[in-house]
Amino acid sequence: MSRVVGCDVGGTFTDLILLDEAAGEVRVAKVPTTTDNQAIGVMAGLREAEARAGDLRLMVHGTTTTTNALLEKKIAHCGLITTKGFRDVLELGRRTRPNPYGMTGYFEPLIPREHRLEVAERLEAGGEVVVPLDEAGVRQAATTLAGMGCESLVIHFLHAYANPAHERRAAEIAAEVWPNGHITIGSDILAEFREYERGVAGAVNAAVQPVLARYLGRLGRELAADGYERDLLVMQGNGGTVSSRIVAEHAINTVMSGPASGVMAAAYTGARCGFKEIITYDMGGTSSDVGLIRDGVPATSSELQLEYGMPIHVPMVDVHSIGAGGGSIAFINDAGILQVGPRSAGAAPGPICYGRGGEEPTITDANLLLGRLNPETLLAVDNPISLDHVRQRIGATVGDALDLDAEAAAAAILQIGNNRMAGAIRMVSLARGHDPRDFALFAFGGAGPLHATALAAELAIPKVLIPARPGITNAIGCVVADVRHDYVNTVNQPLAEVDMAAVHDALARQIAQGRETIRGEGVEVEELVLVHAAEMQFQGQSHMLRVPLAHAEVGREDIQGAFEEAYYNRFSLRLPEIRAVLVTLHTAVIGRRAEVALASLMDPSARAATVAEARRASREVWFADGWRQTPILARDALPLGATFAGPAVIEQLDTTIVVEPDDQVEVDPVGNLLITVKPAFRE
Repeated sequence: MSRVVGCDVGGTFTDLILLDEAAGEVRVAKVPTTTDNQAIGVMAGLREAEARAGDLRLMVHGTTTTTNALLEKKIAHCGLITTKGFRDVLELGRRTRPNPYGMTGYFEPLIPREHRLEVAERLEAGGEVVVPLDEAGVRQAATTLAGMGCESLVIHFLHAYANPAHERRAAEIAAEVWPNGHITIGSDILAEFREYERGVAGAVNAAVQPVLARYLGRLGRELAADGYERDLLVMQGNGGTVSSRIVAEHAINTVMSGPASGVMAAAYTGARCGFKEIITYDMGGTSSDVGLIRDGVPATSSELQLEYGMPIHVPMVDVHSIGAGGGSIAFINDAGILQVGPRSAGAAPGPICYGRGGEEPTITDANLLLGRLNPETLLAVDNPISLDHVRQRIGATVGDALDLDAEAAAAAILQIGNNRMAGAIRMVSLARGHDPRDFALFAFGGAGPLHATALAAELAIPKVLIPARPGITNAIGCVVADVRHDYVNTVNQPLAEVDMAAVHDALARQIAQGRETIRGEGVEVEELVLVHAAEMQFQGQSHMLRVPLAHAEVGREDIQGAFEEAYYNRFSLRLPEIRAVLVTLHTAVIGRRAEVALASLMDPSARAATVAEARRASREVWFADGWRQTPILARDALPLGATFAGPAVIEQLDTTIVVEPDDQVEVDPVGNLLITVKPAFRE
């Protein structure tokens, strides 16, 4: 069998790509997500792609199940057993407030107070036992919580990162009375110091573990009924995949798997186009996600804050999100200033031009009025909305207040939206010591290619890369992602005092654990790649920097030099008089899967002989220097190897690409677009 499927379940659509490597065939499906049971949408995608699960060699699945469960609070009822005196850690947190200003705020932890019980036990920071574990108390607490209707249990003891013995014994005792297998050992999820962050990580895992297990159970049964007998791989937030047989044990790792799969597709595609330094830009209907890839490897972080009171300190692809998408609403705020987003029209009622009842102008409406989107497609015969109606609404809601006509108001909406998106790109580049001019911009999503060249010009990014199928990039990311497991251990000592033999031993244990897990999954991999890193800080500081480590036998001087270099790159400052602290050690064990052939993502039979033959029409399109008569090109018809200059609007089924005047476009040998951008300013 040579068929491989990647499937990404989003909030609105389920995207699926099927690659038949033997036949060189690609099939694509996009079906509505079935929110009540996402498995139904996945199976519908397979049917639309005319595929039978039993004929697949492999299926890789990205899901929003855990992310949406947390955001919508549709989670399992959880109980917590913790060290006596630490029942309220999840609420005390870092003593920050839900609202920075004002005297009131509201916050509800994942586990209510009545479901948080204490037992006698205590370890000191080094892991030595101060108070033995009260085993009878653990049994009574677990029995009580089960009787209260809790479905999932967290064991979270103070300083368990240094010595997990009490947590492991408590889990063994609890398992004797707990009605199912949903027991989370906190130190297994996050073996780091800081009891609040560890407690939240354990609570998040417990809250979504039954939700994910039920969903994957339903999907597994549906696939099995259709003949699928192999292992299903599931995308994780770290950009790697894991077997569905063990993924629910660490369900927290699937949070944010959707954005991660897009970044992995960007790294894979970019490397094959000769780009290893990439800024990823994914713009959808509600938000824009921006990430960074260095030397072909996506940046990861353990600092995700999903919302207030929910820091998720497990390794994930570092993606910065803002509320600026095609459906972001433009309005005049109380100060009389034009604002775009974060409020969104969503799918219902959607932008004005969708004809579903929306009356507030959005970025999509502005693009339509400015000729960047095709009115003959958006305003088809069954759409009750006309271009004049869109013009009237933009003028009435934005233009009149700013003394602008509708087109000028639309241009202002576009500029404000672009400014916000450029700010997000600055956050992952300039704010972290990276010069955008050293990168290419990889634009995808339904709306990303509409804005990419303007953003690149604003930030002096020299190249924009538009993949063959921008709208299904996340599904492609599922197909190309490797197997990956991340491990972390706390050291938290001044580097000068660290026992380097203990450091080398910790890294060796992480490697061994990763090798064993991948071997147990039974997934075919061609090689194992090890990526080591440390989180460090100067003594007295609270924030940490991630520092790459060359290998598991790294020396003290090498770690010190790497930290000083990372600190200087970030802050342009050297502090030789302050001691460096080695806080944590990280290892990513990556199993490289066989390369997937992506050369046939677009139908070669649709290619024209020349660019002129790919031209379908022309229309007036607004650019920063005014209106221009602009050719409209069909993406599928552009010949491989073709070159041409902007302005141009390139249309395809899943997106529209705007090429600014004087930008140069090249179609590479597999159909990706490489756009050389003229900067908005000269040095």
